Amino acid sequence: MQKEELLHLHMLFVHVKKYYELTTSEEVPTDRYDTLHISPVHIHKNKRSHKEAILILGQEIVDHIKQQQHKPPVIGFTDMVTPEIAVEN
Repeated sequence: MQKEELLHLHMLFVHVKKYYELTTSEEVPTDRYDTLHISPVHIHKNKRSHKEAILILGQEIVDHIKQQQHKPPVIGFTDMVTPEIAVEN
């Protein structure tokens, strides 16, 4: 994977974390990620550092979500097809 792709993936994981926090009003603890002192805008850091950050951030997001499984989901999905829409003319 190219460094530019890692930077994009790193930014995507940061956005996933922020989106989850916004929609659930829960803070995702990222203690291990924070100790790395790296963010997607640190383009001077090497590929290995960004790869490590991506893996750690992803694991912390997943671990937090797994801990929250006993709670009902905040975002629910409904059937988007209604009988009126499915009827042929």
